[in-house]
Amino acid sequence: MDKKEIFDQLALEYEAWFEKNKYAYQSELEAIRRVLPKTGPRLEVGSGTGRFAVPLGIKLGIEPSEEMARIAKQKGMEVIKGVAESLPFPDAHFGFILMVTAICFFDDVEAALKEAWRVLKSGGSLIIGFIDANSPLGRNYQEKKDKSRFYRQANFFSADEVISLLKKSNFNQFYLLQTIFRPPEEIKEAEPVKEGCGEGLFVVVRAVKVSQ
Repeated sequence: MDKKEIFDQLALEYEAWFEKNKYAYQSELEAIRRVLPKTGPRLEVGSGTGRFAVPLGIKLGIEPSEEMARIAKQKGMEVIKGVAESLPFPDAHFGFILMVTAICFFDDVEAALKEAWRVLKSGGSLIIGFIDANSPLGRNYQEKKDKSRFYRQANFFSADEVISLLKKSNFNQFYLLQTIFRPPEEIKEAEPVKEGCGEGLFVVVRAVKVSQ
């Protein structure tokens, strides 16, 4: 079964996770919100069911899973079927692009980041939220991923690896935040958001396209 089919089948289960773990979800949203630019055409790549795009005011998404896209459309999003490695947009079009827990499922991360760079305006931002493989909880996720219905086919990255990949795609001016310091099922209130990485399961990095 390919990744798209997995998310077609698990779309409702995916939605239920956010309802069950609402404080972990709120913490992730807050971390992203703190680095999100206020203006400019915006896009979420790997927009899923719109769990992040909708509350963050992003109306346009790219998503390969029809079932995920169907749910997002019910929430008012415009979703185009497609993949991160081949974005159907002109050069220098967006003010910022968001990717949340998506890079671990891309077939070619470098190609996806280069496509993001292409369609961003000069000075535009790429915001990536991801599970930090080098965090204590991230190492636990890595060890148990074969038992997970969601993450069985995921490739987790450390923050250093994400930064290295971004540099290869000519991004710079990196700023990192982290949150989720306890297992999501144990979180009973919103987690703090801290600068840096290495402690929190969920890391957000903002990178900027500065044209040469």
